[in-house]
Amino acid sequence: MAGGRERSSRTQRPWSVYRANTFELSSEMIGLALAGNSQDPDEPVLEFSIACTELATPALERKPNSFVAVSCTTPPQAFWTKHAQTEIIEGTSNPMFLSSIAFFQDCNINHQTQVKLAVYDVKDRSQGTMYMLGSALFAVKELLQEKSHRLELELRSAENQRVGKVTVAAWQMEDRADHRMSVRSLPESINGRTVLPVDESLTESMGVRIKYASLCKDSLLRSVFGGTMSRMYRFPTTDGKHLRVLEQMAESVLSLNIPRQFVKLLLEEDTARVCELEELGELSPCWESLRRQIVSQYQSIILTHQETLSDLNSYRGPSFKASNLKADRKLEFMPTNLHVQRMRVQNELGFEHTYDVVTIGAPAAHCQGFKSGGLRKLIQKFEEAKKHSAQSSSQSIVYIPQDIVRAKEIIAHINTLKTQVNYYAERLSRAAKDRSASGLERTLAILSDKTRQLVTVCDCKLLASAIQALNAGRPEYIASKASPTTEPEQVVLRNDQDTLLAKWSGRNSRSSLHVDWQEEEWEKVWVNVDKSLECIIQRVDKLLQKERRPSSSSLDSSQHDLQGSSQKGDEKRRAFWINPGSSSQDSLPSEPPPPSSSPPPYSSSSPALSSSARPPSPEQENYGSPSAEEAYPGEWSEVLYPLLTTLTECVAMMSDKAKKSMVFLLMQDSAPTIAMDVSLQYRRDVVFCQTLTALICGFVIKLRNCLRDNGFLRQLYTIGLLAQFESLLSTYGDELAMLEDMSVGVMDLRNVTFKVTQAAGSSAPDMLPIITGNRDGFNVRIPLPGSMFDALPREIQSGMLLRVQPVHFNVGINEQQTLAEKFGDTSLQEIINVESLSRLNSYYEQFKEVLPEDCLPRSRSQTCLPELLRFLGQNVNARKNKNVDILWQAAEICRRLNGVRFTSCKSAKDRTAMSVTLEQCLILQHEHGMAPQVFTQALDCMRSVGTREGVIQKNLSGLLPVRDLRLDPSLMYSLPLLALSPNLLVVWIFLSVAYFLAKVRCR
Repeated sequence: MAGGRERSSRTQRPWSVYRANTFELSSEMIGLALAGNSQDPDEPVLEFSIACTELATPALERKPNSFVAVSCTTPPQAFWTKHAQTEIIEGTSNPMFLSSIAFFQDCNINHQTQVKLAVYDVKDRSQGTMYMLGSALFAVKELLQEKSHRLELELRSAENQRVGKVTVAAWQMEDRADHRMSVRSLPESINGRTVLPVDESLTESMGVRIKYASLCKDSLLRSVFGGTMSRMYRFPTTDGKHLRVLEQMAESVLSLNIPRQFVKLLLEEDTARVCELEELGELSPCWESLRRQIVSQYQSIILTHQETLSDLNSYRGPSFKASNLKADRKLEFMPTNLHVQRMRVQNELGFEHTYDVVTIGAPAAHCQGFKSGGLRKLIQKFEEAKKHSAQSSSQSIVYIPQDIVRAKEIIAHINTLKTQVNYYAERLSRAAKDRSASGLERTLAILSDKTRQLVTVCDCKLLASAIQALNAGRPEYIASKASPTTEPEQVVLRNDQDTLLAKWSGRNSRSSLHVDWQEEEWEKVWVNVDKSLECIIQRVDKLLQKERRPSSSSLDSSQHDLQGSSQKGDEKRRAFWINPGSSSQDSLPSEPPPPSSSPPPYSSSSPALSSSARPPSPEQENYGSPSAEEAYPGEWSEVLYPLLTTLTECVAMMSDKAKKSMVFLLMQDSAPTIAMDVSLQYRRDVVFCQTLTALICGFVIKLRNCLRDNGFLRQLYTIGLLAQFESLLSTYGDELAMLEDMSVGVMDLRNVTFKVTQAAGSSAPDMLPIITGNRDGFNVRIPLPGSMFDALPREIQSGMLLRVQPVHFNVGINEQQTLAEKFGDTSLQEIINVESLSRLNSYYEQFKEVLPEDCLPRSRSQTCLPELLRFLGQNVNARKNKNVDILWQAAEICRRLNGVRFTSCKSAKDRTAMSVTLEQCLILQHEHGMAPQVFTQALDCMRSVGTREGVIQKNLSGLLPVRDLRLDPSLMYSLPLLALSPNLLVVWIFLSVAYFLAKVRCR
């Protein structure tokens, strides 16, 4: 082997990736060199490029289509292990390969490792037929000890004939921040393509380097992503230098973690909805039948959620869902082939840029099928069925969509505010017990604000009308409307403009009196809350005044307070006891009962207050009972406790009544179409969960990469995050329904907010995102380690909710889209693109209004953002078949606006790989000056040996990716080496059989 090796006469070393500052290295220094760079954990410990010259083929008239397969073995290992291979370069005897061979820190190589280079000639690329031209061997120690870190080896065939040369050039690692060595100019042509020099300004640095977050080693990203695959490339630039490109792809544990949390939230929400329906109390037979029907539908979906959650918790497979499992009901909430694709570009000055794209199979409900269409069509059918059922119903109950949305908001506000009122009431009691005047004032201000917000929410016409409807649905209401006539009577509830009106169709005037009484009854409920709060405010004011004033003047001040409060009380509304037993307006009490009287009985529709919750009497309002103060002269808590108890019980009664009426309103609205509603909502949940999982992955990696980018962080908390989804689905057949599903799932992301918190610990589970909320709005908490959290601006640290602005552009590119353009309909694609263009323009307008341009990343592009948006608008509105310019321009706008990119097709394999690799090469050419002459070769290189090939392999076999889809020559182990031991021969036979079975399975 030594005789066939020629040493290079080159004296200048290539630009480095090795920390080797001496020409002759000892074994200890070699071990240190192979330890990698602790400052950059993604740095390879060994990287070299390969070029071949004078390759000979048996057929002299044909030039070889060659690639190099690299295998290695480290003693005492006695067999060769396939490590990597280069791309295929066609039609040349002197190929220079753009993909470099990298050994990363987990490869466990040392200076004794042997590397074998096997050069193959591919006769037929489509068939995968090839044969080995020749091979060469070298040791890592020899490469590192060579002065130029460059070896020229002879290629020998199986017959020991010389078939050409192979050159191995190691890239040397040194500190790029301090090292600015000039490099040797590249040859004028590469693989027959001329490289032309360009203006130096195209290769200038775009900004200061920022700290790089490794997918493999960063504490936050490592907890979210795993199974990282890495590939290295060296691409020439137009100024004769090199770009060092690291391509990575990783799976995410969120593919399983987020669906588990999401389904659990759905289960809790649907269970709570059933409980709310059950808590409505006794209803008339008609409404009771409808309630039973609704509860039955929800109970069936609850059982489905329970089974799904059990299946997800018991799943022990890989952290991604392969495309052949798209229709698996057990995993339907998991996204298909969710990966993050990263390209890290570094020039010779050491400046680097990172580009991330999240790839995902189109979010769709595959297990539910597409015969009836996707979500867009199903939502349209549902709305039509709802209108039809309202028109044909004998009991006309019609609600406009705004009422339904408002009812859900009222329920959410009541639940939140009631909890807050109880919390601050308890805090006020503690402050009184501690005799903290400042704490008492602060807490009382918050309690007053929350209570008044709750009263304001409950003081609305929709709520009052819904209470009337609920009372009309009680059995006692039906029994109380006895009429002296035989004319049939019926309650008709109509939504007249913005108010629900309850009318009696018979002649009984008593019914209208009952409705009027119900309105007054509800008004007095929330007036009692308001009056209870006033009592607490006045009592706290008096306690604080007595605390601040001298004791000698306390009596005078008390008299003054009594007079002021008496005058004030005359101007305010009075609190009344509610007596539903009174059947006429005249019987309603105009004055509150004296304190000694017992409270009147309450009907089932209006729960009674306890004795401690009685409204204050006139004497109590004027604080005319000094016995309490004299009995507890120093205990504020004893004075406030009865008043706080009254407030909380009044709030509880008001909240309970308001919530039940809103639940009854929603029940009336959903009853006619409940089966369709539940089925549609389930499909929407499945699609949304897949989309949400991808969004969270994109948010985490974007936040981590831009943690020190103050412009991005300011943009994030000011106008929100731009999430741009790109899909390559056709508008024909099943993919049309998938596009309908995906478009709805993307738009539902507008109901998602993010909140960044500090992680409770440093372990991986402590840094996983946590989802809270319900279908009306989900919040995602992103825990960060303390050091990262401290780097955030104050606005984000304080818990500000971060919004999302999703946009979705689709262009079908396969043969089915050709059929759709000729014989089908592309209107859905046009509608989606037009809607997203409008939202994208709106986002940019918001940006211009509140943020400066320097918040955005720099670009070498000569086209400004307004021009890009104008070009995108022209392409969106142009009727051009397969107009991929829409995707390229939308992607560039997204990057220029600090957005997060998502790319998808049916399964996130072939079309997605084509899109991602093309985008990477376009970025390298436009932003980093990659030589345009090698564009096609670089694209072919990334598609043939890049990380996207790993997705295809994982989907075919479900195992770790094998480097080549066709024949894998490296597994034909060296027979002379195996012949040294019979045991090794047995191992070789076993591995060969296993490889054969794997190939059969892949086919």
